Amino acid sequence: MQTPFLHRWLPAPLLSLSLVIIWLLLNQTLAAAHILFGTIIAIVIPKMTGRLRPPATQLRKPWVFLKLLCWSTLEILRSALNVSKIILLRRQQSINSQFIKVPLDLKDPVGLAILSCLINSTPGTVWIEILPDTHELSLHVFDLQDTQWWIDTIKQRYEQPLRDMFEQEPK
Repeated sequence: MQTPFLHRWLPAPLLSLSLVIIWLLLNQTLAAAHILFGTIIAIVIPKMTGRLRPPATQLRKPWVFLKLLCWSTLEILRSALNVSKIILLRRQQSINSQFIKVPLDLKDPVGLAILSCLINSTPGTVWIEILPDTHELSLHVFDLQDTQWWIDTIKQRYEQPLRDMFEQEPK
């Protein structure tokens, strides 16, 4: 547990340690001046960026995270192959590039950030925004064949596991 004094100077100790190490590695030196400057960076940057860091969250079901990670890796590889085939073998006029809206129930900011990373890592899809009035995900699909398939896939394969991991179960 951090003491108030330590927490005041190092609000994110692992981040601070990482910054010092990265600074020294980038400069390829252990000179005292670089250690001092790296330490100053390690104190100042976490204090300045504190509001940008997401609140601490607890991963409730780590095995669901592992399953999601494996599934999304396979989906990224499958999508990379499909997009490559489309680009190399199909005529541009036959590509049906569209925007769709996916209603989201996920509210946790960390869960939404992970969902955004997964969608943007998948070739052929781009997360555009969450529409503020409806809490729908605006998504661009490179070659849209079935809107409902995309909605079901995102809701069942990605959003539901993230809700299981990050949101409290209803009482």
